[in-house]
Amino acid sequence: MSSPQGSPRIALTALAPGQWVLDPAESTVLFRHSAMWGLVAVRGEFGVISGHGELSADGSAHGRLVIDAASLDTGNAKRDTHLRSADFFDVQAHPQLVFDARSVTATTADSATVDGTLTVRGTTKAMSFTAHAAEAGADVVTLTAELKVDRADFGLIWNKVGMIKGPATITVDARFTRQGAGIGLS
Repeated sequence: MSSPQGSPRIALTALAPGQWVLDPAESTVLFRHSAMWGLVAVRGEFGVISGHGELSADGSAHGRLVIDAASLDTGNAKRDTHLRSADFFDVQAHPQLVFDARSVTATTADSATVDGTLTVRGTTKAMSFTAHAAEAGADVVTLTAELKVDRADFGLIWNKVGMIKGPATITVDARFTRQGAGIGLS
């Protein structure tokens, strides 16, 4: 089996130890949330992300994903301005959303359990999810994950007349390149 770039696909457990750096041009963080009493799905993307990870020789891994909160784009300037305000992300006081992966453990050849913390608006909560390898090669791996986040857990409680329903769905496609294989830590 080959990866999309044509290099041989390898198991997550066979990735080389070392420093791995997020390739922001090939990575995305998207969100989807129900609004208008569940009748409309608001979708958006955070356009500025960075990150890195370290894979040890024993197979243990950890890392960090940093999202620029002000880079949020839903395609509606007025809504984006409101989402950046103190009613929601409060980007003036909290310019970043940060996921610290304390433990990334391969559970199969192409999936891993990720345990860590998400910090939004100065509030940090534990979070666990499964990531899947969309691509895995000698010097590159793309992990995808979809997770549910309850915005109220992070103090994002503005909700005019109950218009916003349920948790947000966050979809992450994170492509990492092994340091020394094309992209260095910044």
